[in-house]
Amino acid sequence: MKRFVLFYMFLLNVCRLDCFVAAVKDSITLLKGSTLIINDSHGDTLVSPGQRFELGFFTPNGSSDARRYLGIWFYNLHPLTVVWVANREAPVLDRSSILTISKDGNLEVVDSKGRVYWDTNVEPYSVSAERKVNLMDNGNLVLMRDEAKVVWQSFQNPTDTFLPGMRIDENMTLSSWRSYNDPSPGNFTFKMDQEEDKQFIIWKRSMRYWKTGISGKFIGSDEMPYAISYFLSNFTETVTVHNASVPPLFTSLYTDTRFIMSSSGQAQYFRLDGERIWAQIWSEPRDECSVYNACGNFGNCNSKNEEMCKCLPGFRPNFMEKWVKGDYSGGCSRDSKICGKDGAVVGDMFLNLSVVEVGSPDSQFDAHNEKECRAECLNNCQCQAYSYEEVDTKCWIWLEDLNNLKEGYLGSRNIFIRVAVPDIESTSRDCVTCGTNIIPYPLSTAPGCGDMNYLSFNCNMSTGQVIFNSSYNVTSINPDTHRFLIKIKDVVVNCTTEYQMSRISELKVSSPFRLTGKCNADIVTGGTEVEIRWDPPLEPTCSLSVDCKDWPNSSCSSSKDGKKRCFCNHDFKWDGFSLNCTQEHARGRYREAKTPVALIIVLTFTSAAILVALSSTASYVYLQRRKVSKEVGSIPRGVNLCDSERHIKDLIDSGRFKEDDTQGIDVPSFELETILFATSNFSNENKLGQGGFGPVYKGMFPGDQEIAVKRLSRCSGQGLEEFKNEVVLIAKLQHRNLVRLLGYCVAGEEKLLLYEYMPHKSLDFFIFDRKLCQRLDWSIRCNIILGIARGLLYLHQDSRLRIIHRDLKASNILLDEEMNPKISDFGLARIFGGNETSANTNRVVGTYGYMSPEYALEGLFSFKSDVFSFGVVLIETISGKRNTGFYVPEKCLSLLGYAWDLWYAERGIELLDQALQETCKTEEFLKCLKIGLLCVQEDPNDRPTMSNVVFMFGSSEAATLPNPKQPAFILRRCPSSSKASSSTKPETCSQNELTITLEDGR
Repeated sequence: MKRFVLFYMFLLNVCRLDCFVAAVKDSITLLKGSTLIINDSHGDTLVSPGQRFELGFFTPNGSSDARRYLGIWFYNLHPLTVVWVANREAPVLDRSSILTISKDGNLEVVDSKGRVYWDTNVEPYSVSAERKVNLMDNGNLVLMRDEAKVVWQSFQNPTDTFLPGMRIDENMTLSSWRSYNDPSPGNFTFKMDQEEDKQFIIWKRSMRYWKTGISGKFIGSDEMPYAISYFLSNFTETVTVHNASVPPLFTSLYTDTRFIMSSSGQAQYFRLDGERIWAQIWSEPRDECSVYNACGNFGNCNSKNEEMCKCLPGFRPNFMEKWVKGDYSGGCSRDSKICGKDGAVVGDMFLNLSVVEVGSPDSQFDAHNEKECRAECLNNCQCQAYSYEEVDTKCWIWLEDLNNLKEGYLGSRNIFIRVAVPDIESTSRDCVTCGTNIIPYPLSTAPGCGDMNYLSFNCNMSTGQVIFNSSYNVTSINPDTHRFLIKIKDVVVNCTTEYQMSRISELKVSSPFRLTGKCNADIVTGGTEVEIRWDPPLEPTCSLSVDCKDWPNSSCSSSKDGKKRCFCNHDFKWDGFSLNCTQEHARGRYREAKTPVALIIVLTFTSAAILVALSSTASYVYLQRRKVSKEVGSIPRGVNLCDSERHIKDLIDSGRFKEDDTQGIDVPSFELETILFATSNFSNENKLGQGGFGPVYKGMFPGDQEIAVKRLSRCSGQGLEEFKNEVVLIAKLQHRNLVRLLGYCVAGEEKLLLYEYMPHKSLDFFIFDRKLCQRLDWSIRCNIILGIARGLLYLHQDSRLRIIHRDLKASNILLDEEMNPKISDFGLARIFGGNETSANTNRVVGTYGYMSPEYALEGLFSFKSDVFSFGVVLIETISGKRNTGFYVPEKCLSLLGYAWDLWYAERGIELLDQALQETCKTEEFLKCLKIGLLCVQEDPNDRPTMSNVVFMFGSSEAATLPNPKQPAFILRRCPSSSKASSSTKPETCSQNELTITLEDGR
């Protein structure tokens, strides 16, 4: 328990000067000659009267170094939530820091050598005056003199956090931390907008990053919620919404809230929920396209696309190299000027964009109709775009480059952007643009434009969205490569062949369109962008010769099928890629005359060799597939193989999952034949191990992609429920410390799960082997333990689903190439709702030695059940001893009991794995042991949450942690003391005997 400062007693013992101190927990009053307030070496802190806030020295969460900062944080809340930092640019590098009052009356942070790291920097005043330092219950640190005179307060000198009771004005700035564990000023600042009243802005250094505004006509900024604006004004300003005054809210609604400028660039508003966890209520910018002018001038932003930025039709990126690498800040520029020489108006047209937001116009005037507004723009070479409002006959004009363009926001007005005709129409047959999409010939969205053989598109004029085959949204079209991207609802991991793609996505593509085999899976938003190419078109159809004017050197003639087409003239040949008639014969004769005979011979033999090699490869693959097919035998193929939509819904328990959770499972299925080929028909040479689920095999996919295949054994104690859990849960989880599911398959009796391959197998493979354990030194084991803790924290708190694993053990911790841990095996996992904290089951499943007592004995499980299992894994990892196979004959102690016994006798270091003696740090080992014992306490209410565990690893010393209570299962069955006994029944200790009946461990 952290002790508080009793300043009167402290000053009597350590002050060399005569002083008098009236000490209370929330304030200190000092008279002439007194200086010392808080001493870091003694763990002194100052607590507000209602025990809401605490002032003291701290090390940031997750930091392993000795940096010490003076700060204010929420009292008794874990992990530490810091709201103000004094010496954020100058940390003290040891625990010699002191908060004191200087001779000129300023608060200052100094070290033992008298070096000043921070001060309040107020005007000097008489040292004879009484000075008082007060930490108020609203988190405000106040320096006063003469009882009532406030000379400095932290509320007027904030860091990154705004609290109730503060009031933002033009002089206040919230400055982000540099990173999660570095309080020094970062790249982002939040302040009031100096140009617009009652608006706010985020700056990224000197660049505008995001701003608020009243969402309306053409302003592309975002509106600050009324409740937060009211909060920032300290509940004093009346806010109007849609010309109506909004009644004030009760200030009590803002208890335990905070507003921060985060290091990631987001302004965030939090409220503390009933479980003492910070819930995010609001944040901006909410996505990449909410960043101010994210795609630069004339760049259009849509965060739902794989490539979020694209130039408007008739524009190109200013810096192509940066654009390709994802840096869109340079924006786009016109392909052609919109005015000729001397300002002469050339043939321009306008793109009608109906679903975009854009920066404010530069001018406006009254116009009788839209035609007059259009003419005004055409007659002004500076005009970039216009918009006409019929209701009040207003014509809006943009004279500067368009910025902050966003696609997909409903409610915006139509904007007509000026472009040169040649830049968006290569032929008169081109269909009109659809929103921000050019429809190049031969693609067609309606009869009368494009080529009718390519009439597979339609344009939603209200949204500007191009749709392919009446089902799939088109995200981009590239006329140069004859390719376009569509968005499908499946998440496809492997799209190497057209057959696989069409099967997985049920995508019906026919000539003249073909799948290229390229795709981009989007795990976050769901779905996959699939690339499709179109074949070069035949000669354009025609009725009269004038119809062929866009194709020089051609004339309208009848074809064999009776249709008239623009056939190329003599000595010209149709080129479907360049869409014109080329002098193919003339160029051919020239090349023939210049091509050496030797080169022709070399090319001929090279081509023949390549053909022979390809034929041999194809024959080999064919023979191998026939062999696999024979080995498969009677296993049905094709009919029972899973696709990502239909079969997964059959596997879901409708009473357990919501309908919207069952329709978009983001995991692909694979054919059994593919898996058999990858694993050499489940050969013993590829077998990695055996678990409760069944055997695990190593496989190899094309491109040397290694996979691990879990095969459900027919005699396994687990079945469809566990298989279903794996498919559903892991597909929705993404974390570096969780194993990644690549796919699954159901074929007849076969149920298979495909995972990323872990070359170092599992944790138990190393720590319980006396030779292999040498490869895991202390730093690696600490990294493994912390990684497991972070993975569990993600499952319990940070994932889309709150999940209890229920079978955490050393063999379910897999290790990748760099020995990073990955939690696996979610067959027994359970999803908890937002308000659930525990549940009961009649089916107790798990592994003996890792199950918590309340679960093993009563079937009651909660997040604290996983905490218990984590504690067991932690103690096993640092001791190198297995909990289920360990005992001390003299005392009948289990590993947990033995660890408790050593710790209680202050001999905890004796538990250390002998392989760690050279690399282990004693203090860190004792801290790990203490955390492990805290996790395995018998009462689940005494165990810490995983967020507290992660916090303990990052910033606590062993001495400051609470002392653990006696763990559960400290006694175990002892072997018989009589060697001559013929009984096969083991003897048990007489006291606190514990017998558990449960299903077989996995």
